[in-house]
Amino acid sequence: MTRRLDFDPDTLERDLAALVLTVVELLRQLMERQALRRVEVGDLSEEEEERIGMTLMLLEDRMELLRERFGLTPEDLNLDLGPLGPLLPTDGQG
Repeated sequence: MTRRLDFDPDTLERDLAALVLTVVELLRQLMERQALRRVEVGDLSEEEEERIGMTLMLLEDRMELLRERFGLTPEDLNLDLGPLGPLLPTDGQG
């Protein structure tokens, strides 16, 4: 029996965007945590701290624009990993 897959272009584009943005958001959060650790131990110059802070703020702004473009919320990017719980920390946890 041949099964045919029906792809709705709007849904496909949104789902793909959600997947890509989820990966980017995960990496952004990991980079942010690493930067905070480096600031806490005094591993960065003031210039480096400023540059990293600005970069992370710009990335967060771009993420917001892309989520809006595809009609996604931050919660849409937080994959449910079943027994492991959500992929991304919520309410400042992590």
